[in-house]
Amino acid sequence: MEYSPPPLFKQGASARAKMVFFALIALILLTVDSHVRALSVVRQVVSTALYPLQVVALAPRDGFRYVAGYFTSVSDLQHENAQLRLQQTTDARALQQGQQLLAENEQLRNLLGMSQQLPVKSVLGEILYDARDPFTRKILLDRGSQNGDVEPGEPVIDHVGVVGQVTRVFPFTSEVTLLTDKEQVIPVQVVRNGLRSVAYGRGQSNLLELRFMPTSADIQEGDVLVTSGIDGVYPPGLAVATVTHVENKSDSFARIICVPAAGIDRHRHLLILQTEQKFVPRPPSESRPATRKQGLLQHATNRGGEPVIKQPEAEQPAPASGKVQR
Repeated sequence: MEYSPPPLFKQGASARAKMVFFALIALILLTVDSHVRALSVVRQVVSTALYPLQVVALAPRDGFRYVAGYFTSVSDLQHENAQLRLQQTTDARALQQGQQLLAENEQLRNLLGMSQQLPVKSVLGEILYDARDPFTRKILLDRGSQNGDVEPGEPVIDHVGVVGQVTRVFPFTSEVTLLTDKEQVIPVQVVRNGLRSVAYGRGQSNLLELRFMPTSADIQEGDVLVTSGIDGVYPPGLAVATVTHVENKSDSFARIICVPAAGIDRHRHLLILQTEQKFVPRPPSESRPATRKQGLLQHATNRGGEPVIKQPEAEQPAPASGKVQR
């Protein structure tokens, strides 16, 4: 049984005929446009009229792309920022190491120049660590009796001045007491006028003090102190400190504070001066007088040139009183 629309709805040609008709029109328009190019104006007008519709139709796609691009850009920027921060940290560490190496190289060059100017032999030592005792100012060097021929009492300097003195020596290390230790003293001399004194360490303050100086002593702020060399330990002329404060009291000694010239707590490499410590020997003790029983043989020469042994005189009995008997 065939179903067909009622006669009221039968209008126009069939769908196949319409498709063939519009296909022919499209082919004709394509042919005319490709050869004559007469429809360009029509195409522009139609494209202008349809542009708002295209924008509205493409708005969801463009919005999605914008949101996705925003989050992608934020993620890329965060990743790039993290990489730049890491690179900055690496560059800063490398720059710091480079500056440290430059400073160390400069110090080693200065120490080399200092060792060539010194009249005594010196050994280069590196600081291993500070002493654990917070109340003393001591360091440990990597040179000892076996690998540096270090001996107790030898002075330690940097390229500027005196740092301290070797106090204990081990086979491969040595202990150095710094100049600012409370138990450390060093004879000094004022460069300006040659006045001699003794500098004492002040402990944790990293300062020196000239004690027992009269208020009339010719010492001024800014005076440079060097080793006097009278102790037989430190060579003369090594820089020690600079006077920074002078306080004169009428009823006591002057209070004189100095700042060490050397880098007490700044440098890593130091020079150990292997000086020959020359101490003045003590005078020999007077020999006890010989007893009267031993006697003394005195040599004399007679007229003939023959030696004559002179016998000691006979003992005289001691008087009973304070008067001498005749």
